Amino acid sequence: MPKLLVARPAENDKEERQIRKLAGSRHAPADWIVRARMIVRSWEHKRTTTIAQELGCHPQTVRERITRFNTEGIDGLGDRPGVGRKPRLTEQERGRIITLARSDPPGKAVRVGDGLEAVEPEKEAQWSLDALAGAAHEKGIQVERSQIRRILLKEGIRWRHPRSWAESSDPEFVPKGRGSSLSTRSHQRERRSFASTSLDR
Repeated sequence: MPKLLVARPAENDKEERQIRKLAGSRHAPADWIVRARMIVRSWEHKRTTTIAQELGCHPQTVRERITRFNTEGIDGLGDRPGVGRKPRLTEQERGRIITLARSDPPGKAVRVGDGLEAVEPEKEAQWSLDALAGAAHEKGIQVERSQIRRILLKEGIRWRHPRSWAESSDPEFVPKGRGSSLSTRSHQRERRSFASTSLDR
């Protein structure tokens, strides 16, 4: 018969107060709260299977957390480095991303003398989520494009999808493709009108 696993007694009153306070908290991280409740219920002489049922988790999860608490104390309630969710962005990092999104992309052409010139012509001329993520990574900010999207939406900042080669803001530029110019459509209407008149004769 396997040995009954129980949480060791608190080392002192301070440790016990901390764990009981954490177990009853509403503002601490949810995973810490649940793990503290595992320890408190074990102190109440409940079996790991009963604790798992009450907290809606697997008994093995309870056993692993109790074992870590027994060896590491209250620090054992947290995740080891590299385990669990990625760290959240700091406010400073969020601010740097917002500032980046409001700046001119390095591939955007700016007027230099009588012509246009880009600082880094090989890069995108306008910000997309992928371009912003790449620029943030270069600045040492580990962030995913989905996180950037949420930040920009919250701040009301718009971004654009990369344009195709056939699109331009130059009024002299005539786009290629399925679209036709006003003059072309006018000639088409004239031809249809002429054909209709010829049939009526």
